[in-house]
Amino acid sequence: MSGAGIAAIVVSYDSEETLDDCLSRLRAAQEVEEIRVVDNASRDGSLDIVQRHALADPRLRFIANPDNPGFAVACNQGTAASTAPWLAFVNPDCLVEADSLARLRTHAHRAIGFGEDGPRDVTEYVDVAVHGQGGDVVLGADLVDEDGLHDAAARRRDPEFAAMLRDPARRQLGIAMDPSQPLQAVDAVSGALMLMPRGLFERIGGFDEGYRLHAEDLDLCRRARGAGATVGCANDVQVVHVRGVSSRSRPLFVEWHKHRGFWRYYRRFDAARDGAFVRAGVFAMIWMRFPLAALRAATRSLRG
Repeated sequence: MSGAGIAAIVVSYDSEETLDDCLSRLRAAQEVEEIRVVDNASRDGSLDIVQRHALADPRLRFIANPDNPGFAVACNQGTAASTAPWLAFVNPDCLVEADSLARLRTHAHRAIGFGEDGPRDVTEYVDVAVHGQGGDVVLGADLVDEDGLHDAAARRRDPEFAAMLRDPARRQLGIAMDPSQPLQAVDAVSGALMLMPRGLFERIGGFDEGYRLHAEDLDLCRRARGAGATVGCANDVQVVHVRGVSSRSRPLFVEWHKHRGFWRYYRRFDAARDGAFVRAGVFAMIWMRFPLAALRAATRSLRG
């Protein structure tokens, strides 16, 4: 229906390996009214690919940042440059099918209470999807790699760092898929592919730009739930996610900001309820892990 379209937001950084395929698929995707690509100073051929697609499709516009301000900043830039009532944040290494985003939006309609056919009219749609009058949702998809292996980040629980000190098994945030539930409620979905109403995104202030890489999706999902939204994974919508395309060139940078993001998340949500001893323990747990994680990431990059 008119006025119910999707703006696809793509943040690229050294993503030429998959970006052409990603944008081709988004241009062919149902219900996509706008495509906004924000390039964070790529050093490869990413910007050439974006420019070629922009010349071929007036729905696609791009922002070329002179530096790399981070994923959260770029997502907010892409959102501000679009107008469609639904936002789909799509990593350049996510390869959607033609109906992937439309099916996610159908799940969102049902969760909000519209039913399978969507809203009765544009006025009802705008009230809910744009102004946030009604239910709210943040939805992800069943992410798999090229071999069909499920991505644990598609369904996650909130990180409970104090509990991790007592039980290292709690460090695994992934939640198993429940195949009996087409839409499975979870604490958080992956920022690699995330659909939500613009009204909710704006009401909670978008992505927290204090994160550079990683944990900003956990943060956004937690704030969305705090605002009354349902967060869920559409288990019947499967999308290939070729992980790590952009991070291979700078593994130490990525791991540094990943650990920094976890510490920021803990300070924002949980540190105030913990005593000084626990806070010190969480700090040590996060940052003592960094050297080993950085070494592993560098080794994977060299092998790749």
